[in-house]
Amino acid sequence: MAARCRLAARFHHIHGANIRLDASHTQATRVESFANGLCFSQEPLAPGQIFLVEIEEKELGWCGHLRVGLTAHDPQSLEVVPEYSLPDLVNLGDTWVFAITRNHNRVVVEGEEVQARGRPWEPFLLIQRVRIPRDTLVGRSRPGRYSHILDDLYKMNVLPATARRSRIGVLYAPQPDGTADMHIVINGEDMGPSARGLPTTRPLYAVIDVFASTKSVRVIPVDYGCSSFPADAVPAGYPETHRAPPGHRWPALAPATQELLPT
Repeated sequence: MAARCRLAARFHHIHGANIRLDASHTQATRVESFANGLCFSQEPLAPGQIFLVEIEEKELGWCGHLRVGLTAHDPQSLEVVPEYSLPDLVNLGDTWVFAITRNHNRVVVEGEEVQARGRPWEPFLLIQRVRIPRDTLVGRSRPGRYSHILDDLYKMNVLPATARRSRIGVLYAPQPDGTADMHIVINGEDMGPSARGLPTTRPLYAVIDVFASTKSVRVIPVDYGCSSFPADAVPAGYPETHRAPPGHRWPALAPATQELLPT
């Protein structure tokens, strides 16, 4: 039986100057301007653990959208939270951030075949050895007139990635060479590796930049197993709940078909 990730699905108390968090630290709203909207996950992500947010509110009049990624910088180590994720935070190094669009960046190595993405209506999203319930990854309309029609549109993933109720997630998957690939998930669809060669020897925090036309986002908790990666893929500095219990032996790296089954 797979162990479960127990990361608190909350934002870090360190954030951009224009961000206001609600009492639960699960909703982040940019209250002024279009910048200084940087947010981080409260804790570093475990291998295969997705940090998922839903766009709650948009603001007309600005150009640009939500930006998402990972950073190896502990938010508490930042002397000043940068104004922008791109380029400011990225320029600090060990940070990988992308603006969310339908034409999302995908890194393909020479000779690699781009695999067809799974159909949005399949019940699980499979990313290497991680299997995530797709239903949680897809937003829903609010109850009301025509809400059933909107729900069908969300399920088919035909709305813009930056629309209200879109759900955007980021995770990393360790590779046999000791590095990791970063994946961004948009409304239940894996965009493929957005960055490769991420270090797995340092904790990696999710980065959510509530930028420009995106005004408010909410963290969506996702409950699924995340323990099929080897223990040495979890670097020092992670909460103990991400580590194997004493005496436990992780299985060898399995083929991609050996997913993380929900318990």
